[in-house]
Amino acid sequence: MAIQLQIIGHVAVITLDAPESLNALTIGDLTHLRKALLTCQDEEQVRAIVLTGKGERAFCTGANLKATLPPQTGFASGVLKSRGAEAEEGGYTRLIDLGDLELWKPIIAAIDGYCLGGGLELALQCDLRIASEEASFALPESKVASIPAVGGVQYLLRAIPAAHAMKLALTGERISSEEALRIGLISDRVPREALMPLAMELAEKIAANGPLAVQAIKKLAVETSHMAPRDFVAQSNLHWGLLRDSKDRIEGRKAFAEKRPPKYTGA
Repeated sequence: MAIQLQIIGHVAVITLDAPESLNALTIGDLTHLRKALLTCQDEEQVRAIVLTGKGERAFCTGANLKATLPPQTGFASGVLKSRGAEAEEGGYTRLIDLGDLELWKPIIAAIDGYCLGGGLELALQCDLRIASEEASFALPESKVASIPAVGGVQYLLRAIPAAHAMKLALTGERISSEEALRIGLISDRVPREALMPLAMELAEKIAANGPLAVQAIKKLAVETSHMAPRDFVAQSNLHWGLLRDSKDRIEGRKAFAEKRPPKYTGA
């Protein structure tokens, strides 16, 4: 199976394990990836997720087009069906869109090697992106007379300044991890051997915080960034109220007063 899931303490590590295809994913792989992510969301033990690719050549290069048959029906027919039904007929793009899964646990993309096309669109849906010195990034679709199908342009515009986002999207050129760090596409750039240790360190720091609070922060970030201040402040206050009387928030206040590490349970 090209999707490997390992749970280490409170951290889930999902590995895209298809190095022979530069971790390009088949429809079956994408379906299993979605199931693995849902498992992590519903598993109370898991508080943070690390997504990475097997081998040193690639994080992910999108869908495996050699193993993806052309859809049997027209686009309009497929897009009006469920994602699963469309996938059975050969449609794969909507499987890369994770928005319908409502994943509120933070996802860290640990990127080594190529992060191209749908692979970059996958990484852009993660909450943190860190990379090795050997990583490189591109949305090359315009070079083959196509466009990023899973929100790549829009996600880029949210992640980095518009001038850099449009340069990447319009030229289709590949950039180094050094350039990705400079423009803010990634938060950290480290030697290859330090990539997973850093990913685990960040994930464990997140996992040490209040699980419900962490998920609420992500939910607010995803669902309210487009709102006017009046509306997003109201949503922030509502979520604060939902957590106000939680056992973890009370534990956090007690631990602070007693000058000890908190013991959160996700309640």
